[in-house]
Amino acid sequence: MAISKLKPRHASEGRSIAAVLKDRLDYDKNPEKTDGGLLVTGYQCSPDTAWQEFAVSKQIYTATTGRKRAPDQDVISYLIIQSFEPGTITPEDANKLGYKLAMEFTGGEHQFIVATHVDRAHIHNHIIFNSTNLECDRKFRDFWFSGIALQRLSDIICLEHGLSVI
Repeated sequence: MAISKLKPRHASEGRSIAAVLKDRLDYDKNPEKTDGGLLVTGYQCSPDTAWQEFAVSKQIYTATTGRKRAPDQDVISYLIIQSFEPGTITPEDANKLGYKLAMEFTGGEHQFIVATHVDRAHIHNHIIFNSTNLECDRKFRDFWFSGIALQRLSDIICLEHGLSVI
């Protein structure tokens, strides 16, 4: 059984987008939570430099489109938390399922990092994806009921891999 949530991450007033991204990604990739960093995978970015790559894409987006929002309104990334029932999945399999969930949810159009945390009784993924797409010409649109769509997609992936769903 997996539970998933979608949370927008905003820029902070008085701090650069790069600094906010670095702090948040550093927490998500914490070696103490991710088996020394072995349970961190990325798509179209390196986990070590993802914060820089995300920040550059936002600079290109602003330069290309001319669109810029106030820091408290600008969503710079999204966090998906996918939690599994204790004892039902290995950390490596959880990371693979998180990667598959992120790939299908974003349609492969956004960079992302999957960090599988093993520091609690339940294994859970922190999936961070860039709000700016790979072409740097659009941002992810957090549509109405996107959290429900995410949960259903997670349920389908879990069922495909023999895990129970709520």
